Amino acid sequence: MWGTAVKKYAVRIMILVVFVCITALAGCATAPPKSLDQQAADSTYRIGPGDTLQIYVRNNSDLTISVPVRPDGNISMPLVEKMKAAGKTPEQLSNDLKAKLSNYVRDPVVTVIVTSFKGTYADQVRVVGEAARPQSMPYRQGMTLLDVMINVGGLTQFAAGNRAKLVRMVNGKKKTYDVNLQSLLNGNIDDNVPMHPGDVIIIPRTYF
Repeated sequence: MWGTAVKKYAVRIMILVVFVCITALAGCATAPPKSLDQQAADSTYRIGPGDTLQIYVRNNSDLTISVPVRPDGNISMPLVEKMKAAGKTPEQLSNDLKAKLSNYVRDPVVTVIVTSFKGTYADQVRVVGEAARPQSMPYRQGMTLLDVMINVGGLTQFAAGNRAKLVRMVNGKKKTYDVNLQSLLNGNIDDNVPMHPGDVIIIPRTYF
C-alpha cells in the first residue's frame, strides 16, 4: 500500500515536470523578440541606392554639389566620373572622395551629408501583407515596432494583426517571432519591441 502511494506521487511529479517543460517551450515559441534576442542593433547608417547626397568641398563651389545615388550604387560629380557610394558610411565616402580629389585639388576637405534617406537593403525595415501602406523604410536608431506601424498607416480591415510575424537575421540565422500588432495598436505597449536593420514584418489576412 505504501509502495502504491509512492508510485502515484512519483507519477504526479513527472506529470508536473512535463507540464512545466511544455509551458516553458510554448512561451519561448511565442515570446516577442525583446525577450529572445538581446543582440544589439547596429545603428551606423550606410548609404544606399536612391539616397540623395550633399557633397561639400570647402573653398571650392564648383565641386560642391547635390547628387543622387544611382541604382547601381555609384555616384558621379565633377572630377569623379564614377565612385561606389552604396554600403559606405558618409565618413567613408568623404575619405574616398578626398583621396580621389587630391589628384586635382590641394588638400581637399570633403563633407558628405545624406539629405534623403533610403539606406541599403540590409539596413531597411520592410512591412508586407495587410498593412495600410506596405513599404520599405530606412532603419533609424531607436526605432520600435510602433514607429513602423505608424509609418505604414496601421492595419487594413482584413488584417490578422495578432498573427503577424517578425523575421530577423540573428548571428547569420533567420529567426521568426510572433508579434501582436492589433494589441499594440489598441494600446498594449508591452507588445512594442525594438526593431533591427533588415527586419521584415509579415501581416497575414484574417480567415473571416
